[in-house]
Amino acid sequence: MILTRGARITGAVLCAVLAALVAGWIVRDLRAVGDPWVLVRHWAGYTDGRPGNPPATLQTDPVLLVVHVLALFAALRSPVAASTLVATGLVTSVLRLPGVWTIGSSWTDGRFSDELRTRALIGTFVALAAGLALVVTGAAGRRRPEGSSEPLPTRPGRRAGVTAFLALGASGTVMTAWEIRRLLALPDALRPGWYIGGELRTLGLTATPPGWSSLALAVICLVVASTALFRAVHARPLGMIAAGFLLVSGGCGIARAVHHGWLEHFGEVGTEQQLGVLTSFLLGLAGAAALLVLARGGVESTDGRNQAYGGYGYPQGGTPGHGYPPYGSTPGYGYPGGGPHGYGYPGGGAGSPQPPASPPPGW
Repeated sequence: MILTRGARITGAVLCAVLAALVAGWIVRDLRAVGDPWVLVRHWAGYTDGRPGNPPATLQTDPVLLVVHVLALFAALRSPVAASTLVATGLVTSVLRLPGVWTIGSSWTDGRFSDELRTRALIGTFVALAAGLALVVTGAAGRRRPEGSSEPLPTRPGRRAGVTAFLALGASGTVMTAWEIRRLLALPDALRPGWYIGGELRTLGLTATPPGWSSLALAVICLVVASTALFRAVHARPLGMIAAGFLLVSGGCGIARAVHHGWLEHFGEVGTEQQLGVLTSFLLGLAGAAALLVLARGGVESTDGRNQAYGGYGYPQGGTPGHGYPPYGSTPGYGYPGGGPHGYGYPGGGAGSPQPPASPPPGW
């Protein structure tokens, strides 16, 4: 299947709206903080990078801005435009959904003005509507390529699929292990806030609760890893989105380790912090490797039945009827983030336990 011209234009407009929303909040934070470097340090999760004026954005927002801009161009020209729109819509929806209940929560009183919270809530509903519209546009705006000169959708090559399987599979597995560790270690009073947000999880106004997005990113990595191994069409755009988040998250973790001297005194820090630093290197390298191999031109599919989002491509030289069965699951999508407070973040909230020396991996 290929995307119709009308669907391409509609998808590009929706991506432009989403990009404008994120860019508007970033500009607002730049004006509120005053120093761009302070905001960058806040995004990276430095323990001494907390601005005086609480920003509304976190590390996830600039990454999502890049995703929306690239999806805009992909919608207009890419042969995998349909899968790109669906993947972007799902990522955006999962990212913004918690804002429905966190933005108006009582813990935001006094930290953000009523006007700012109203703008954030309206923007959340607009983003959710645009994300859902992207999914519908990508799924319903396809047609068979008979008589068309447009290139057919491409799927990962054999080596690219294996590389993505190893890189994203390892990342998803490690992140899942960290979440199991936190689930067992967090006190009962703090556990709900880790996943749904709360006063002791004071994040950016538009941010997603850390446990929510961390689990979602782990799920998407594992799902893309399994589908990339079978060279599914959607594995390229969805895998590149996941790899981009991993690359930024791992890079920020490495930057924190260098800034705070954890690498220089690696043998003197605790075992859990050592594992956290090593996880940052794993996520950064895995994200870079997956992004590199999936961003290269894929193999053009020749059978119309393997163009649907979630369908599998046939092996080269294969014949219809001997391909792989469709993969039926469509899990949620997430993105790494970072937060300045609470468990696993520098400067824990009042009444919270002493945080570890470094933010949790995947953030």
